[in-house]
Amino acid sequence: MPVHVDLSAHEILVPAVIRNAPPARLYEDAVTREAAGIVSSGAIAIRSGVKTGRSPNDKHIVRHPDSERDIWWGTVNHPVDEHTFLLNRQRAIDYLNTRDRIYVCDGFAGWAPDSRIKVRVLCSRAYHALYMQNMLIRPTLDELERFGAPDYVIYNAGQFPANPFTAQMTSRTSIDLSFERREQVILGTEYAGEMKKGVFTIMHWLLPQRGVLSMHCSANEGPAGDVSLFFGLSGTGKTTLSADPARRLIGDDEHGWGDRGVFNIEGGCYAKCIHLSAEKEPEIFKAIRFGTVLENVVYDEDTRTVDYQSSAITENTRAAYPIEYIDNAKVPCMGGHPRHVIFLTCDASGVLPPVSRLSPEQAMYHFLSGYTARVAGTEMGIAEPQVAFSACFSAAFLVRHPAVYARMLAERLERHQAQAWLVNTGWVGGAYGQGRRIDLAVTRRIIDAIHSGDLDAAPVERDGIFGLEAVTRVPGVDDRVLVPQSAWPSAAAWDQAARKLAAKFRENFRVYADEAGADILAAGPMQ
Repeated sequence: MPVHVDLSAHEILVPAVIRNAPPARLYEDAVTREAAGIVSSGAIAIRSGVKTGRSPNDKHIVRHPDSERDIWWGTVNHPVDEHTFLLNRQRAIDYLNTRDRIYVCDGFAGWAPDSRIKVRVLCSRAYHALYMQNMLIRPTLDELERFGAPDYVIYNAGQFPANPFTAQMTSRTSIDLSFERREQVILGTEYAGEMKKGVFTIMHWLLPQRGVLSMHCSANEGPAGDVSLFFGLSGTGKTTLSADPARRLIGDDEHGWGDRGVFNIEGGCYAKCIHLSAEKEPEIFKAIRFGTVLENVVYDEDTRTVDYQSSAITENTRAAYPIEYIDNAKVPCMGGHPRHVIFLTCDASGVLPPVSRLSPEQAMYHFLSGYTARVAGTEMGIAEPQVAFSACFSAAFLVRHPAVYARMLAERLERHQAQAWLVNTGWVGGAYGQGRRIDLAVTRRIIDAIHSGDLDAAPVERDGIFGLEAVTRVPGVDDRVLVPQSAWPSAAAWDQAARKLAAKFRENFRVYADEAGADILAAGPMQ
């Protein structure tokens, strides 16, 4: 395997360039140079520095005449001029050129051949190189030899800060993307997830141009070839619920839906592992072995046993591993058109039912709303669940207006007659701090019942505030859990909390009302 490559085209002149090195080589450098440790399962454990989650407020996109009219500017996509981008780019290149060695990871994003792009990552940490080798689709030896010029380049100089006195900078952290130069620059954060989500942002830009819906979801496939999608923000259960021993995993986080079906964008999984156990999540637990990168976990220095219960460093402990580490992964990671589309929400108010069957109009309403709670650790500064609305369950990574993606989803749901569901993986019997989080085993039984068809004609109870058809009978689940009013100590208390949440839904949806139309608007809360 070639390990050296000329990087002069990227203005990198470091004499030692290590390209697509095997995990064992990257382990050696991470242990000897970056204070990593090898834990008892064979995985490598390492710290990501001060930043242990994404920094969404420091994400910038170059405002350029060729693309600015198609970008959803605002609280998600912050504009930066090309001059500032080039200053940060030079700052990153200058830093990388001070290193005694540079790591290169060349890989692909997108399993569908007609939607695939070539990505090159340039970084100074072996840990970052191994992480991206796990998360990108790994080239064969032949593909690596014929890789040629990449479509996009990531300059990861995260150990070096941005200059906060530079115009348009918000802090010492900056994650800058230029679609015209086809480059991303990372300064001031060593959190590896910024690279992964940078690639996802690029695909959110490129895929709709090709008639492909880009989606923040997991996907799996049943024995009969039936595909399910699981939409949701980090911490709602996408990775956990899609890792199902009875179904083949297509992917856990990022997908495209084109004319031939769905495909994974990534070559690996990035699973939250706080409170991980072999009993509750056996597929993920078994995947943490040699080659896996464990971020910010606590482990015993003597026995090298990981304490998955500890949040001493962060709640956002993570494991990054190649998708083939999941025993029943489907490789190549592609499937047919979905039969079920499941919206996962972590409802911290404890108001929404564990499972509701959605009409097409309700599906669009809840897709555009993207209601959930931001859970601890995924983003910097989040200590406990906070009510949040994230358009398309992906607002932090969208590039175009949410209506673009919503229209594409609506067209596919109708054309392929897929059934949409809203599944609450949050609280029941009261809000956060009063009720309890819905047990994972209960949610798994609900998902199993969706796949088996048991819920297609199951009885439902329509509430008078959200208009949701809550399924009231699921095999193996206590009926009292399925209707929120019954699970609360007082129906009046639920009603008060539901009206408060409904008001937040209506306030959030005002920005989409004109685009959505009367039918979709009427599918939201009625009071």
